Amino acid sequence: MSRVRAKGRKPIIGLAGGIGAGKSTVARILESLGAVVIDSDVLAHEELEDPLVVQTLRSWWGDKVCRSDGRLDRKAIAAIVFADPDELDRLEKLLYPRLHRRREELVARYELDPTVRAIVLDAPKLYEAGLGDYCDAVVFVEADRRRRIERVESSRGWSDEEVRRRENLQDSVDAKRALADYVVTNQSTLESLRNEVQKVFSSVLAAFS
Repeated sequence: MSRVRAKGRKPIIGLAGGIGAGKSTVARILESLGAVVIDSDVLAHEELEDPLVVQTLRSWWGDKVCRSDGRLDRKAIAAIVFADPDELDRLEKLLYPRLHRRREELVARYELDPTVRAIVLDAPKLYEAGLGDYCDAVVFVEADRRRRIERVESSRGWSDEEVRRRENLQDSVDAKRALADYVVTNQSTLESLRNEVQKVFSSVLAAFS
C-alpha cells in the first residue's frame, strides 16, 4: 500500500508505540498544529455498526456478541479475539479492507482541503496493518513500561497482565522503534512533549514544501 511521493502534497504521518505510550496525545498535538487525524479506532467502531459486519460476527460467534438492542458488544468481541490469535486474525481480515477504503476516501478529501497541513494516522497496529509503507514518516512515541501501565490502568482499567496479553499480539516495542523515522519521548511534561512533536512536524513539512 505504498504511495507515490510527490512534492507539494500533504505528508501522511503514522504514529507507533507501545500500549499507553501516548499516541493519542501526540495526535492531538499534531492536530493543534494544523494536521488532521484519522483515528483507526473510531473507524473500526463505526464499521462495527454496519449491519453486514454485525451479521457476519453474529454468524461466527453467536448472539453472545450482541447486546439486547442488536448492536455489537465490543467487550464481548474483545474477550474472544484477545484470547485467540486465530479469531483476532479473522476479525482483522474482515475489518482491514473496509478500514483501508474508508482511510483512502478520507485522505483524498483532506488532500483537497487547503486548511489541512498534514494527515496523521493514529492506528493501534500501524505496522501490523501494513501501514508503515503507506506513511511518509512514522513517529514512535517512547515511554517506559511502568509509566505506560500506570496510564492504561487509570484510563482503561487494564491490568499489567491484560496489557501484556494484548502486546503479545503485536510487533514488539523495540521492532516498532527501529522502523520509525522519528522518536518523541512522553515521559515528563506535556510542554516537553509538545516541543519535541513540533520539531518533528516542522521537519516533515519541510520535506514536502
